[in-house]
Amino acid sequence: MRSRSYTYWIVALSLFFAYLLAIFPLPGWSLNWRPEWVLLVVFYWTMALPYRIGLGVSWLAGILLDVIEGGTLGVNALMLMLVAYIALSTHQRLRMYTPIQQSGVVFLVSLFALMLTHWLEVLSGLIVATGPSYLLAALTSAAIWPGLFSLLHSVRRGFINS
Repeated sequence: MRSRSYTYWIVALSLFFAYLLAIFPLPGWSLNWRPEWVLLVVFYWTMALPYRIGLGVSWLAGILLDVIEGGTLGVNALMLMLVAYIALSTHQRLRMYTPIQQSGVVFLVSLFALMLTHWLEVLSGLIVATGPSYLLAALTSAAIWPGLFSLLHSVRRGFINS
């Protein structure tokens, strides 16, 4: 029972840091390069603890991200639920990959998520359709995945018995 409560506190704390990194002010030229921090953290925890962290947690994380970013309510929630579904349905296969190999999956998942989010924001009228530069975040997300994976993996092994 104690391990389960630690699980949710560690996940909440890692999501808190992901939200801080997601809203950290950056110069205008680098905004398109910002990694999808919340997506990466949700993807990791869903893949690592699929029986504890799933669609509900990802939906709550997405709603909170929508509120923090001030975007259309539900866009990030839908996107993170789809990401969590992908992680849940492939978690056994993903665990066999090295973090470098997982980077390729993270690239494709974040590319899909960015395109879906952009498309929904264009449909809602929140933004005007722009060029494909918003997809650069998929590259940086894939590039930082091995380091973030190692960090979260060591945190999980240190605090959570799974």
